[in-house]
Amino acid sequence: MTPAVELDCRELPCPRPIIELGRHLADVGVGELLAVVAHDPAARHDVPAWCRMRGQEYVGEDTADDGAPRFVVRRLS
Repeated sequence: MTPAVELDCRELPCPRPIIELGRHLADVGVGELLAVVAHDPAARHDVPAWCRMRGQEYVGEDTADDGAPRFVVRRLS
């Protein structure tokens, strides 16, 4: 998975990674991927929930180059 945009939210506490995801969704085109890299343990549940509420596709979780959790979203609208 190669996201068009990767947000570095490693040092941001909850709920900031989700706020950043919402702010930057429009930075990618419909069909493109946006990744959120976050150490916040709540992001593992918050990102998929946000996608369900906002009608976007949660692609899944992998790791960034440094091993940090990375949550990938596909913009659908």
